[in-house]
Amino acid sequence: MQTFTPEDLDDDILTDLLEEINELYEASEQTLIELELRPEDNELQRALFRSVHTIKGDLGLVNFRPMLPLLQHVEDLLDYLRKNQIKYTSTMSDLVLLTMDRVKIFVESCFKTGSAEYDPELFSLLVNHVSQISPNNADLHEKLLADAVLLLNPDLDLANVEVVEEVAGETTPSRSVTLANTGIPKGLSSEKQMDILFFREIMKPIERRSMYWEGRGDRIAKLAFYINKIAGNPIEEDQLAVACYVHDFGMAFMPLKILHKKESLTENEFNLIRSHVYKSSRILEHLDHWNGARKIVMQHHERIDGTGYPLGIKGQDICDGAKLLAILDSFDAITHNRAHTGHNKQPKKKAVVEINRAMEGQYCKTWLGHFNRAMAGLLTK
Repeated sequence: MQTFTPEDLDDDILTDLLEEINELYEASEQTLIELELRPEDNELQRALFRSVHTIKGDLGLVNFRPMLPLLQHVEDLLDYLRKNQIKYTSTMSDLVLLTMDRVKIFVESCFKTGSAEYDPELFSLLVNHVSQISPNNADLHEKLLADAVLLLNPDLDLANVEVVEEVAGETTPSRSVTLANTGIPKGLSSEKQMDILFFREIMKPIERRSMYWEGRGDRIAKLAFYINKIAGNPIEEDQLAVACYVHDFGMAFMPLKILHKKESLTENEFNLIRSHVYKSSRILEHLDHWNGARKIVMQHHERIDGTGYPLGIKGQDICDGAKLLAILDSFDAITHNRAHTGHNKQPKKKAVVEINRAMEGQYCKTWLGHFNRAMAGLLTK
């Protein structure tokens, strides 16, 4: 590792730089989601190119040298894309987002500590992989992109894990699951796809309302799709997607002084929190094609032994989507900071152990088994 120390820059310059990078990251993320639905849309391709080009230019102005070669080659890649010389793929999306992640971390470190560590050998390998992609070697694009993604983050939650599919009675490995191809199910009507994008977008400001929530919908949705895949897809993917995004919509109507309370909640406060499932489900109340998602949302705090809420139903009366979401809701809470006194985020392996040690009857054993199989693959290197 090497340490980069920027030239003497005013805090205002670094603040402005970080704010612009965050804005461009968010805009690019939305663009990439829309490209999943419309991969041939040239305006979206050009917008993505402009975002990376702007970030590279901003970093060049403040002489943040270590980031520039990688950004240049990602920009070249997107230049091929916008000129219709290469095809968009989901793995390309992963590469762009992970590159931006590295840039954000780098700039944040310079802002907070006055320097940033980086691995020049890693960056050299990344540049080597990305620079090899050209309009003349389309058959190599996916492998080069996938290798670059794994170099950027070998511990990426849903990378490095092959999904087993049954084809004509045999099990065959499909291509690795990655961030971009797990959030929105393929093969849906355009109406349903746009609905999922809509629900995802309305949750963003709600997640930002609390420092403990941001990104929960995406994290839970991606993991839910992977586990559902391992289980043989018994839950309708479109209904699961919507439920993962809107299940905490009702939290938008809770006072922050309760949501961020460090002490134990009073009975009245706990009852108010429990009411969020009704508020969350009502957003889907008059959308008949999302009845499955509404059921998942209503039931995701029920328990197998009947001690959950809001209805106290048990066992087979709880739908599969709710049984899975109950586990993932807890997993995400354990692995991220919460307001309550004494809780700090736990490592993922420890969280898996904690969930398996939960009170008998809290989670469905079948879905806990699927969860364990999935996490064993994701966390074992």
